[in-house]
Amino acid sequence: MPRWPGLCLVMALGFWLSGCASTTNSPTPPAQATSAAPSAKTSPSEAASDTPNGELAQAGTLKPKANLGLLPPTDIWERIRRGFAMPDLEGPLVRDREQWYAARPDYILRMTERSRRYLFHIVEELERRDMPTELALLPFIESAFNPEAVSSAKAAGMWQFMPATGKYFDLKQNLFRDDRRDVRESTRAALDYLQKLYGMFGDWHLALAAYNWGEGSVGRALARNKALGKPLTYSELNMPNETRYYVPKLQAVKNIIALPESYKVDLPLIRNHPYFKSVPIERDIDVALAARLAEISLDDFKALNPSMSRPVILASGTPQILLPWDNATVFERNLQSHSGQRLATWTAWVAPRTMKPEDAAQEVGMPVEQLRSANSIPPRMMVKAGSTLLVHRKGPLDTDVTEHMADTAQLALAPEVVLKRILVTARKGDTLASLAARHGVTAANMASWNKLHIVTSLKGGQSLIVYVPSEAPRRAPKAVASAPSARAHKAPAARKKKH
Repeated sequence: MPRWPGLCLVMALGFWLSGCASTTNSPTPPAQATSAAPSAKTSPSEAASDTPNGELAQAGTLKPKANLGLLPPTDIWERIRRGFAMPDLEGPLVRDREQWYAARPDYILRMTERSRRYLFHIVEELERRDMPTELALLPFIESAFNPEAVSSAKAAGMWQFMPATGKYFDLKQNLFRDDRRDVRESTRAALDYLQKLYGMFGDWHLALAAYNWGEGSVGRALARNKALGKPLTYSELNMPNETRYYVPKLQAVKNIIALPESYKVDLPLIRNHPYFKSVPIERDIDVALAARLAEISLDDFKALNPSMSRPVILASGTPQILLPWDNATVFERNLQSHSGQRLATWTAWVAPRTMKPEDAAQEVGMPVEQLRSANSIPPRMMVKAGSTLLVHRKGPLDTDVTEHMADTAQLALAPEVVLKRILVTARKGDTLASLAARHGVTAANMASWNKLHIVTSLKGGQSLIVYVPSEAPRRAPKAVASAPSARAHKAPAARKKKH
């Protein structure tokens, strides 16, 4: 917790003695992280005090557009306004985007309604790190606050992380979950990335450009401007149109949030209170059952837990779930009442060898159609050895999934090879081995197909059966739920969006 300046102590004491201090039930933000990158705020005296939401600030150092008073904000929009700390961007692109958003009130309403689940948590994290609260509006630009959004370039989640960038920031991506969609983990990673970029460029507009375009691209653009004697500012960089409009979009949304009445926009009331609560789970549990025990719809459950791509939650990989604040207690009470009953109908199984789905289904005792559907296996594909499959829990498979499997599970597929039967003629001096080598098969297979001993002597002109591929193998699709590799010592890859 930051120390108060002396003047603030005097002021606070005076307010207390005069009976003007107020109390609140709003949760107090956690202490600021000491390792956070510097923000664009003008003075350490503007840091939040240990009263709720930091309502006291030193006189004479209030930020532009701040409207600080003694009472904490009752809604999240006012709290965001009080934390504005980035320099404003002006110009025709900002006005263009203001007009675009203001002309679409239904779109703004959908975005802001969707954001109510997540804004409080994001603002809490920004304040904890002493970062500008404008950044809480960035998911409006990235994904319209849809944690399940996926771009054409495979960027995913509310903050639109590319697979390699997500891996760099420790966002796990495997068969059972994709942390790029996880509400808390993706927010942590996005703010880590933004702090890193601000530390590199010392300018929030340039940091945002790098978040969209990649730090390498921004660095090269700055180097070009420097070589030409041009200003080293966001507006002066030569950049793609998407990045050129990126910060103006955020500025336009900021302006609308700051003065919604000026744009004839009605913002939904979002209370300055946590929307969700984290609840621990100790056993694997079906997603549908978890939603039922919490007494919420499946859609509402998935909106708070969008990283889970399968019908089962693995406690070893996801030891907590998020639930609406009031439903967390309901879930815990109902889960206790459910004690002794089955929680999960699914588990994981590792293929011991490369095999057809039909053979895998037989080994785990499932109809092959269900196995294919549960694991998204296309026709004429084989499951490669070491792949993890989602299967029914029963018999020896009625166990919770291990932490290692929950964190590393991948499904790799290979095209099924269809063989056709042909007849070949042995030449004088041929053996099964030489004939097999000529046709790209093994001597053992030749012996098996023709019911011969592997050292049988062949006669010239003797006909033998050979099975060969009916067509060239097709290129295998990428492994389901797999992610491109990224070396930890490399900088995050540039991120491309769908917008």
